[in-house]
This record gives sequence, C-alpha cells and structure tokens, in this order.
Amino acid sequence: MDTYLLDQTPPAQPSRRVFLKSLGLAGGALVLGTYAGFGGRAFATGADEPFTANAFVRIAADDSVTVIIKHLDMGQGVTTGLTTIVAEELDADWSQMRFEFSPADDKLYGNLMLGGVMGTGGSTAVANSWEQLRHAGAGARALLVAAAAQEWNVPAGEITVAKGVVSHAKSSKSTSFGKLAAAAAKLPTPTDVTLKDPKNFTLIGTRIGRLDSPAKTTGKAVFSIDIRRPGQLTAVVARPPRFGATVQNVDTAAAKAIKGVVEVVTIPTGVAVVAKDTWSAIKGRDALKVDWDFAKAEDITSNAQMDGYRDLAKSPGLSADKRGDAASGLSGAAQIIEAEFEFPYLAHAPMEPLNGVLEPTAEGATWWAGSQFQTFEQKTIAAILGLKPEQVTVKTLFAGGSFGRRATPDCEYAAEVATIVKATGAKAPIHLMRTREDDMKAGYYRPAFYHKVRAGLDAKGQIAGWQHVIVGKSIMIGTALEAFVKHGIDSTSVEGAAETPYAIANLDVSVHNTHEIVPVLWWRSVGNTHTAHTMETMIDDLAHAAKTDPVAFREPLLKGHPRHAGVLALATEKAGWGTPLAAGRGRGVAVHQSFGTYVAMVTEVTVAKGKLKVDRVVAAVDCGIAVNPDIIRAQIEGAIGFALAMALRSKITLKNGAVEQANFDTFEPTRISEMPVVEVYIVPSAEAPTGIGEPGVPCLAPSIGNAIFAATGKRLHSLPFDLTQLA
Repeated sequence: MDTYLLDQTPPAQPSRRVFLKSLGLAGGALVLGTYAGFGGRAFATGADEPFTANAFVRIAADDSVTVIIKHLDMGQGVTTGLTTIVAEELDADWSQMRFEFSPADDKLYGNLMLGGVMGTGGSTAVANSWEQLRHAGAGARALLVAAAAQEWNVPAGEITVAKGVVSHAKSSKSTSFGKLAAAAAKLPTPTDVTLKDPKNFTLIGTRIGRLDSPAKTTGKAVFSIDIRRPGQLTAVVARPPRFGATVQNVDTAAAKAIKGVVEVVTIPTGVAVVAKDTWSAIKGRDALKVDWDFAKAEDITSNAQMDGYRDLAKSPGLSADKRGDAASGLSGAAQIIEAEFEFPYLAHAPMEPLNGVLEPTAEGATWWAGSQFQTFEQKTIAAILGLKPEQVTVKTLFAGGSFGRRATPDCEYAAEVATIVKATGAKAPIHLMRTREDDMKAGYYRPAFYHKVRAGLDAKGQIAGWQHVIVGKSIMIGTALEAFVKHGIDSTSVEGAAETPYAIANLDVSVHNTHEIVPVLWWRSVGNTHTAHTMETMIDDLAHAAKTDPVAFREPLLKGHPRHAGVLALATEKAGWGTPLAAGRGRGVAVHQSFGTYVAMVTEVTVAKGKLKVDRVVAAVDCGIAVNPDIIRAQIEGAIGFALAMALRSKITLKNGAVEQANFDTFEPTRISEMPVVEVYIVPSAEAPTGIGEPGVPCLAPSIGNAIFAATGKRLHSLPFDLTQLA
C-alpha cells in the first residue's frame, strides 16, 4: 500500500501574524483561552523547573520539548501530527519531541471549531489547532532566541535555530534549548511572531514516525482499561433487553452470594454489580434475577421500520435544499430514473470497549478515560456528584478506537459510572467495564436511513430535475445539541445531499425526522455514510442512462468546484480509468467532500460465480497542507477497511425492539485477507489542513457499487450490498 505526495512546492503564504488577530471572528473568550500565557507571566517557571513557554509548549533542561495535546488520540495519530506543527515552527529536532495530554480546561484547550468546549470530533483536531500551534511553536522559539541574544549580547536577528540548536554564526556560539530554558522563562512573552513560509518547512509534509508507536508496540501505552487505582472496584451493568425498558423488580441474593461481589445497586440504566474484579462482577450480573417493565419500551422490527420509512417518503419532508423547480424539470424530462436506498443501524464496535475509572478524592473526583468530550464529561460527573466542574479532574488517556462512540452528548457512560459511585457512597474508585455484548446490544448506533430519489434527464442527457426524500432519526434532536438544529433540519441527516456540489439546476432535498427510542449517534463520517452512497450511485445511474462515461458525466457538473474536480482527475488518472479490464472485472468511481476534505476513489472489483472480490482502491485526497503524509495514508487505508465491512455485511437489526447482534461473530469486521491493494495520492496544497479521520469512508461503498455495475450490469442500491443478487 503506497502513498504519493505529488512534488510541488506550495505557494508562499504571508508569514507575519499578530496573535490576537489570527482568529478573526472566533470571539474574545476563545482568543483568551487559546493564547493565555502569551500575554503575561502565567506560565513562567523557576530555574530548576521546565520552561513552560505557553499553554502548549514545555522545554526541559534535558532539551526535551513536550507538546500539550488537547485532543483525544483514539488511533488517528494527533499526538504526532500536532507535535509536528509545534516542532516545525520551533525548529526543534524530532528526536527531542514529546507529548502529553492536557488537563480539562476549555479556557485554554477548547476546540475552536466546537464552540470552545474541549472535545475531539468532526475531524477537527489538526484543523482547529493549525494556527494555534504554529503560533505556540513560533512563540517559544522567539523566547529562546531572545534569551540567547541577551546572553551573547548580539542582535536577535543574527541568531538562527535549526534541529534544536540555537546559533550565532559571527561569534561561532551555539547552545541548546535546555540551556536557554531558565533564562527564557524570565523574559516577557512576545506579542507577535513570524511564522515560516511553507516552502521552508522541514518536518511538515515529510513521513515522520509516530510518537505513540513504540509505547503501543511494547504495551507501555496506557488506556483506561489498564488503570488500577488503590482500592479500585469494577462495575458491570445489567441493561434492559429492549430500549426504553426499566427495572421493575430485582432479586439480588444470588448475585451477592458470588465471591468477590461487593454491592448491587439499581440505577436509571439498569442494575449495577460492583465487585473486586471484572470476572466476579460479570458472574454476579449473570446471577441477577431482574423483572423488566416494558410498558414504554421499543418494540420495532427492522423490516417493519423500513416499511414505515417508505410510507413517509411518499410525500416530501422538511425542505433541506431547494434549487429551481424540480417537479417542473422532471415533468419535462426525457428519461426518469427512480431508486430506493436502505441503510441499517450500525454499531461503532471500537476494539477497546467503553470503560473508565472514576476515583473519589479529597478535592472532588478524578475521571480516568479515553475522554472525547472532556468539558461535557467533567460537568456531567460534577452535577451527579454535587461538585463544581473544576473539582473533577479529567485524565485523558489513549482510546482504543471510537468512531464517534465515546462522544455522546449526554456523556452516558461517564454519567453511569458517576451514578454508581454516588449510589455506593463514593467509598472507592470504580472502573465501569462494558463487554462487547453490552455495547453492541445496548449501545448507540449510526441511525437507520431510507432515501428515495427521482431524477430525470433531458433530451441532451443533462439532469433536468432531482427529487430526493430522506427518512431517519436525527442525532441532535432531543439532546443538548438541539440548538444546532435549524427549522427542524439536522445537518447531520442531510449533509452530502443538501448543498451538493453538482450543478443540478432543479433540486429538491427534504427530510422526515423519525422518533424511535433506539439511541443514535454520529458514526465515522456521520451523514455522509449514506448521502454520498446515494448521490454517487444515482449520478452513475444517470450517466449510464445518458450513455456517457461516468467520469465524463461528472466533470461538467463539477466545473464550479475545482477541488472536487482535482481529486476526481487525479484518482482516475492514477487508476488508469478507461483502460480495459478482463471479463468479470469492473471499475467504479465516486467523489465526495466531507469535513473540509475532498476525496475521490476508483475501485476495481472481480465478480465470478456470484462472489465479489474488491481488488484495488485508488484514492486521491485533498486535505490542504499534508502535515504527515504517512498518517494521511494510514487514515485512508483504515477508513477503507472500516467502510468495507459496512458495504459488504455490517448491520444492526432489531426484532421486537431487541438487537439481534452481540459480538464480532454476528457483526463481523473486515478481515485482513479481504483488504484490497490501496494506493493513496495526496494533492499538494497551500490551504490550511482539514480533517482526515473520517473523509475516507464515504466514497468506498458507492465506488464498489459502481464497479459491480460496470462488471455485471446489475445495480445494487442498498447497504450492505445483497450479494445474492450477483448469483
């Protein structure tokens, strides 16, 4: 699997920045939080302590440079990417770079793209930190240079910094960061700095080894599942078999008789068994006798649910995007194409199941977790325990995957462990542990969706009209984030279909919000998981109806969107689009933008004797300046593996309100033997970096489906693909 960063030097960008102007309209409070430490002495330290140049950079006497990471690293590599940004502007040597996760403090470490709360999501980690960390690195460098100039009595402008060495050529003097740290700590912080011209980058854009790889390889990396605090107990929870059910009666005698079980408490989400170890807690839970009240429980079955969605789609929903007159355009169309698309619930299924340790302390409490929404979790735990938020210390640790699962608006697993700690009298640290079955049968899911599209072509083969109805449950309605829902439209339900880049003059996109009890949540690339598949499959259908090559059909529709067109051209060129393939093989294409990043994929498949094999995926990516091409490659490869299971088999189904899947035997992830050859090409860019964790997901399924059609002439619309139709 190869990554290619095309040779091209980005055009120069202005290098002079002023700290307090760099965020523009981001707001005074965010600026204060972002750049606190640059305007005063708050971060100065004594001569015998590390020099903390600002909220993000700490330099020790041993020359090590520690970058404070405000984002959760759940495998996407931000601990390396964010550290690289600082190292670049600091002119440090990569060998001296370190990282540690920040404390929960949204005034200093808020996500500038999430309203200033601390949180990781929406592929925003590098994007919101880019300017912030460049200034942090440049500010620390300026302090070191000023300290050297003062010590050597030379002009600061004559001093250079390279690979962690501060030098003055005229006097042949040089020194290291650590030797200047104490003096630098006594200097006033700069109010503006000069940022590098991108053409002078030496680390950004190169393939740097990940800082977290050694610890993860040796097992030294600490996850919340590894935490052991003095006197720690473990809790597992018996949850209702159907969503919305509650505890009616519980017989705890047999559970309490299990060796190691300490306590059994009823909580709003079920019955918690607290024990000295996980196995004892699970055995105690198995011994419980619980009578559930199903009066208000979910009772839907998946097939009936989708039938209801179809009925809703017979009429337009709330208008999400409207251009021209779709109905009139369709009435005069020469050809009409109609299609239905079904998308099931999907589990996130991260390799490390949800867990966390909440430890009562004399000052309040400490939360040890792969925390994705630190601000929300801190406040939620505080409210339940009767504390002030600042009394709850959040220790962010590595997380073994998330894909959105750890970022619940209601902080449900943090709330659950806080409730257990409170119910047991806050006597001991409690490790809430969920098994794979717990989270798969009683978790949160990518919403089920249904799309109905009616599109037409005029006599010239151009799109005459497009009517598109989407049905599914909103992720935000009914949560603390409902304020972001405008006029009943949850953008996460329609993103990628509303405001499509395709030049469709007569377009009507609407949505029906359903209200099942089943809890739903963003899932890697969120609404784009279903909208991109629908849009790119329909575009292919129309191209076929117009007797036009699918790429040639797309090109004029994307004339106003050069970055879409750019990745499409690059992917098709590198894939050899148009070159012949053997019988039974097909090549399909898809292009989509999400989280500010543009991706095109060309996929080659083989269909033989009713069996499908995905052979090759060629991806082109435009994510702005490529901070670390190797991480970009890894994220695209990982997204392809993640999305392959979604395309071929993944689904969560309900029978009378109960989830039918429980573990990886019935919700099977992609096997390494199934992985296609993957090639990733990165478009050179001078634009600020954008997200990369999620944008690799949306294009895979439609490119596979379009390749299947090219190979067989059979169109599979819904996901996962019904491969029995290929027999």
